[in-house]
Amino acid sequence: MLNTLNSQALWRQLTWWVLLFPAALVLSMALDSLYLLFMGFILGPVLRSLQPQVRTAVIAYLTPRTMLYFPVVSLTAGTAGWALAARLGYNTPGSPFYFWAMLSLGLVLVMTVVGLCFLLPNALRIWRELGRPEPDREKIMRLNRYNIWLSGGQGVMQVAMILVMAHFRF
Repeated sequence: MLNTLNSQALWRQLTWWVLLFPAALVLSMALDSLYLLFMGFILGPVLRSLQPQVRTAVIAYLTPRTMLYFPVVSLTAGTAGWALAARLGYNTPGSPFYFWAMLSLGLVLVMTVVGLCFLLPNALRIWRELGRPEPDREKIMRLNRYNIWLSGGQGVMQVAMILVMAHFRF
C-alpha cells in the first residue's frame, strides 16, 4: 500500500515533466518546425527542490566535471559553425544568409564572454570553496544561484541560436 501511495505521489509530481518534452517533440514533428526542436531548463528546478546539503553534494559532483568541458565544447562548436559558414560563403556581405550568420556570430560571442568571463570564474570559486575543510554552504549556493541565472540566459541564447540556424535550412 505504501509503495502504491509513493508511486501515485511521484506520478503526480512528474507528469508534466514527463509529458512536456515528448509533447514538444511530437508538435514540432507534426508542424515540421525546426523552431520547436530544443530541450533544456531542467537542472535549475531540480536543484531548487533539493535540501541544502544534497544540493551542495550535487554541485560538488558537477562542478569539476563541467568546469572545463563546457568551455571547450562551446568554443569548438562556435569555431566549427563559423568555419562552416565561411566555407559555404554565408559570412560574405552578398550572401542571402549574411544577416543570419552575423546574428549567430553575435550570439556565439555573447555566450562565449558570459561563459568564460562569468560562469567559469564563478565555477572556480565554487570549486575552491568546496575544497576547504569547512565549506561555506551559503556561499556555494549563492554563487551557484548566480550561475543558474547566467546558465538560464545561456539557454535562452541557445534557443535563439536554434531559431537562427533554422534559417540556414536548404
